[in-house]
Amino acid sequence: MDDSLTFAIQLAQETGQLLLEYFNSPSLHTNRKADYSPVTDADIAADRLIKEAIQERYPQDQILSEELHPTYTPGVTPIYEQAAVWIVDPLDGTTNFSLGLHYWGVLITRIVAGQPLIAVMNFPRLNELYIAQRGQGAYLDGTQIRVMPPDRERPWTFFSCCSRTHRHYNISIPYKTRILGSAGYSLCAVAHGTALISFEATPKIWDIAAGWLLVSEAGGVIETLDQSRPFPLKTAMDYSLQSYPTLAAATPELTARARQQIQPR
Repeated sequence: MDDSLTFAIQLAQETGQLLLEYFNSPSLHTNRKADYSPVTDADIAADRLIKEAIQERYPQDQILSEELHPTYTPGVTPIYEQAAVWIVDPLDGTTNFSLGLHYWGVLITRIVAGQPLIAVMNFPRLNELYIAQRGQGAYLDGTQIRVMPPDRERPWTFFSCCSRTHRHYNISIPYKTRILGSAGYSLCAVAHGTALISFEATPKIWDIAAGWLLVSEAGGVIETLDQSRPFPLKTAMDYSLQSYPTLAAATPELTARARQQIQPR
């Protein structure tokens, strides 16, 4: 196992324990960001913990995180010569978290040579830890996972999407819809075979970076609906302003059909 993956697992677990101390607390303080999405004291504390741990262990690496470091400024060297970058969502599913729902987690990804190398997704209240390493597969709690193609003997799969999907798109996907409230967990659902298709209308890069690698390593397809490219990262980009409408599916055939079944309003 890559040393950075071992480090990221331990860090995601430590951060999860910190978040559990805040979870469902009557004193949890919530604000609104410029885009009206919520941010809590827990988000900031978790982001700070992760930042300090990475800076101590990998001082040469850069950090791109939702709350503290949303802009990527690597300098002028070519992308493949630049230092590794950690993409961090310290608390994916903040609304769920603030409401006492269990679908929230810590997402940590390390980018090397422009592409995700390792990913860790820890969902403490669900007791689920997802990990992936480029070329080494995807795992849930130590067991390798794979996407699940359509199966008539297993008709209870679903289509996962975000709450903004039906506001911005006309959807004709013929599966039951579930809104989980966590972009990261939505992609995990595809990777471990409980969802056939996932679509997030307006996710940021920290919402999808870990799941991008996880779905790919689980044998699935993941891409953006508008052909935008999350990787490699773009210099001087404020990623809090950039969304990537992300489609993930178990097979290329499902992906092609879903592109026709998800149409902008």
